[in-house]
Amino acid sequence: MLTQIVNAKVLTPQGWIENGSVVIEGTKILEVSNNSLPIAGAEIIDAKGNYVAPGGVEIHVHGGGGRDFMEGTEEAFKVAVNAHLKHGTTSIFPTLSSSTVPMIEAAAEACTKIMEEDPNTPILGLHLEGHYLNMAMAGGQLPENIKDPDPAEYEPIIEKWKCIKRWDSAPELPGAIEFAKYITSKGVLASIAHTQAEYDDVHAGFEAGFTHATHFYNAMPGVHKRREYKYEGTIESIYLHDDMTVELVADGIHVPPVMLRMVYKIKGVERTCAITDALACAASDSDTAFDPRVIVEDGVCKLADRSAIAGSIATMDRLVRTLVHKAEIPVGDAFRMVSESPAKIMNVFDRKGSLEKGKDADIMIFDKDLELCGVWSMGKLVEGTYKL
Repeated sequence: MLTQIVNAKVLTPQGWIENGSVVIEGTKILEVSNNSLPIAGAEIIDAKGNYVAPGGVEIHVHGGGGRDFMEGTEEAFKVAVNAHLKHGTTSIFPTLSSSTVPMIEAAAEACTKIMEEDPNTPILGLHLEGHYLNMAMAGGQLPENIKDPDPAEYEPIIEKWKCIKRWDSAPELPGAIEFAKYITSKGVLASIAHTQAEYDDVHAGFEAGFTHATHFYNAMPGVHKRREYKYEGTIESIYLHDDMTVELVADGIHVPPVMLRMVYKIKGVERTCAITDALACAASDSDTAFDPRVIVEDGVCKLADRSAIAGSIATMDRLVRTLVHKAEIPVGDAFRMVSESPAKIMNVFDRKGSLEKGKDADIMIFDKDLELCGVWSMGKLVEGTYKL
């Protein structure tokens, strides 16, 4: 069966196509063109001049729809993924906060089973945020689970669970350099997170394989003083490594809009992606988080003592609106920051992250006010999203 989206402002890797069309056949994109003449026999979707963009690729998200990936069950995974799918997230890397080995094993088993049983699932792999983090920068992480990297622990996990595609750590910890070298040799992305690293730590980490920065500006220091002298922070050190990519919690709260724009200006759209870092209460009627220490206040998740932000309640469509309306980033680049850039960072751009012939038919339609009007996942319209 053919589906043709016509009268669309289509975002392609070459730029916008005015009055364009996207043809879907099964789960794939058959054609992207500047011709909106209807194809005989195709189901016609009239985009009415609105934005048609690649589906969102979410590389850092803890839960949604009232469920958390740390629960480690297939049900929790499916509920959370489906909740975000309705907001434009068509590819997702479920994220675990600092966890015990049994918790990692349970989540990896659930993730693996879903991926094996459903080739069209939005789930592309598992992301472990910790537990090899700097205790002084733990933030909303569970402190009782935090420790230094231990090869006797992480090597068997990586060898057993091929679904793990990313693992975060503080590069200054004992054993972190060896950790980065090992996991990257297995094709797993190493990312700097919850850290007090200064330039030498960041540089050594980058050389060892830490090529990405977790929720940039959050849980990492900028320039700081010890007594009378200033020292560069993790932030400045990452800026100085041109090839290091960054992710931003683009809810307008974790990182102020002016700073979102600054990162975009310095790092560029090619090395900057937007994430939700959403907790279970995102895309949900509930304001209850999986972690009992967390409250929802002022549109963000916080520790109850208000000592740290602990995650967001954002969804993919909100990221786009924040980037454009508050950070004043061009619409096309905002869409690229939630699709193309994260797909490249996670090495799935061969099939995700852009509207091109032969790629998976993951598509979002937004109106001129950047309200979501439709989502297609692997060529199938997501129920309840079509509003044109």
